[in-house]
Amino acid sequence: MTEASAEASEDVAGVDAPEVDVTGVETAGWFALVGTHLQKDLRIEWRSREAIQSMLFFALLVVVLFSMAFDPTAAASREIAGGVLCVATLFASVSVLNQAWTREIRHDVLDALRLTPADRSAIFVAKVLANFLFVTVVQVLLGPVFFIFYNLRPLGNGWLLLAVVPLGTWALVANGTFFAALSIRSRNRELLLPLILFPIFLPALLAMVLAVKTVLTGDGSDPHLLWLKMLAGYDIIFMTVSLLLFDTVLQAE
Repeated sequence: MTEASAEASEDVAGVDAPEVDVTGVETAGWFALVGTHLQKDLRIEWRSREAIQSMLFFALLVVVLFSMAFDPTAAASREIAGGVLCVATLFASVSVLNQAWTREIRHDVLDALRLTPADRSAIFVAKVLANFLFVTVVQVLLGPVFFIFYNLRPLGNGWLLLAVVPLGTWALVANGTFFAALSIRSRNRELLLPLILFPIFLPALLAMVLAVKTVLTGDGSDPHLLWLKMLAGYDIIFMTVSLLLFDTVLQAE
């Protein structure tokens, strides 16, 4: 029995252990964590509908007020419509971005997230995706009203709006979510967030406004899609920086 056990041990030792793709497992776990946090935020919003309703009301108010201040049938409305749409989205989004991490403060959920060994970047990405979906829903509901009130019809490549608006929205919510986490411990975070966010978002806002104006007017002033490329580069740069710094921001008191 002893010799047989020794031979069996040698045979087992000679067999190579199956290789485990650790990177694949970690990647799958990261996406699962993103999905879990995203599902949580979507479920809470589906029950309360606070963020979407407040944003939609504010955005509609801005659009209606500007339509009364300017002649919707005038040719100049095409020149200002892009700015009105982007500014309405910007100011409406501030209300939901200010509350982005409020739920995590209650019942010390944020402190519990700090203690977990999970990758903190997954928490940030899930929160950005949730805010992006909230703002996108408001934009989809606001779009028909906006075009009716301003009597608009894109004279350029209308399909470019499907790229310009999401890229600009992602720049807004990515920066807003990061700076909301940065100012979460401040007593005046409702005031501090716009003061930090607006100057940083200004290049993306300018590119978004000019790109939308080019599509609506069809003036051909941007044949190489410079503003669209600027938005894409802005998103890549600031999203990367936010991911690298978010763990430090989350751990800070």
